[in-house]
Amino acid sequence: MKTIFMGTPDFAVPCLKALAESTHEVMAVFTQPDKPKGRGYKMIPTPVKTAAAEYDIPVYQPLSLRKGDDAEESMKLLRELAPDIIIVAAYGQILPKEVLELPKYGCVNIHASLLPKYRGAAPIN
Repeated sequence: MKTIFMGTPDFAVPCLKALAESTHEVMAVFTQPDKPKGRGYKMIPTPVKTAAAEYDIPVYQPLSLRKGDDAEESMKLLRELAPDIIIVAAYGQILPKEVLELPKYGCVNIHASLLPKYRGAAPIN
């Protein structure tokens, strides 16, 4: 199945690895842009970006999927890739309706908590 993965933090890495090691084709990974961290404000890649590199999966880091040039370019790319499904795990952005309706089998959100009882900004805590 042609798959796109969207995720950012450590929590999402096992999901990406399981997909990459499955029979499904992970065509692309979308993750949040790298951010400066530490004393020297060195640019640090997201955990998902690092994991995607281990599997030679192309990585895209748009600032937004909802507005701006990044959103338009990302939507064009998503249409060209024509995924069967998009798997989302702690991506960090609200996906627009156009993204949710694009894949043949829709988008599946992997959530860190038992919904709806333990939802919120920090469900793992």
